[in-house]
Amino acid sequence: MISFLSRNKRLSSLFIFLFCVISGFTQNDTSTIKAQIALGVNSPSSDGFVSGFEGQSLNFPTVNLGVQYMFNPNLGTKLDYGFSRMINDSNAQEFKLNYSRINLQGVYNLSNIIFISNRTGIFVHAGPGFSMVKPLHNYGENKTSYLNAMAGLEFHYGLSDTMSLYFDASYIHGFAKEFNPVADGYGSFNGNVLTFTVGLSLSLSGCYYCN
Repeated sequence: MISFLSRNKRLSSLFIFLFCVISGFTQNDTSTIKAQIALGVNSPSSDGFVSGFEGQSLNFPTVNLGVQYMFNPNLGTKLDYGFSRMINDSNAQEFKLNYSRINLQGVYNLSNIIFISNRTGIFVHAGPGFSMVKPLHNYGENKTSYLNAMAGLEFHYGLSDTMSLYFDASYIHGFAKEFNPVADGYGSFNGNVLTFTVGLSLSLSGCYYCN
């Protein structure tokens, strides 16, 4: 976890810059800026691996970093980055890989439709992005990248006026070609991913559940 963060100082700086720029344009409490960070697990599709190099059905960690802007209490957008580590199944060849993605998504607040309490919020998010796969060790040359489409559901619980704890379940569909030759897929991945994360959402402009 520490090594991941140290290798991504430039990315962290970019998100901090975005927070500052967007905050400068925020003028009222009906528009909400959120900084989000979450940690969890990922479940890659089995058909994303070539025979003999199957990955585990559940892997740790998945780390998500994002900034979200609500144009009004119901509709918004967010830019987020995700990093996931995947490793081999016990019966497969040994490998490790880093799966990264960046997505620009629309966000919709379902709280006016599904109301639970004043301290909770339910959001759906979806949008296009780009996935990057970097195998490690012996298969480092088998890098691949492809477009993706992501959709997910978030449940928020307000801890204070400016912070909420949230759970996110997301599905990332990859638009990747088959490995040709098959050897290009050794230790690599070109499939779809489910992620389950828990994190903190910090509001920078007033409300903690955008309602």
